[in-house]
Amino acid sequence: MAASFRWILQLHRDVPKAARFYSEGLDFTINVCSLRWAELQSGSLKLALMHSSHDQATAQKEYSSLLSFTVTDMNNTVSKLMALGAELDGPIKYEIHGKVAAMRCIDGHVLGLYEPL
Repeated sequence: MAASFRWILQLHRDVPKAARFYSEGLDFTINVCSLRWAELQSGSLKLALMHSSHDQATAQKEYSSLLSFTVTDMNNTVSKLMALGAELDGPIKYEIHGKVAAMRCIDGHVLGLYEPL
């Protein structure tokens, strides 16, 4: 039997705040959320958030996981994420195939956003 994908795990200092970020900013469903652990879902993608007391933000500024999302409205999504504490990492780019943007979430993880034409 082949291995099956379970979830993507990210470390965060404030798990409930991170769960709210993904829920309100990218419409993830929160299945479980406590101070130390959260499980969120978007379609078949499962994202697990685990508490870490280490300063992840400093380390994440240099090297980070990258989560890539297709969105239907780039400007609205960027605005929602920034209101929740994300930072735009460079300008929104207008490529021949659609808009692309990179953002850093509240603990420094990189989010790639893509709005197809």
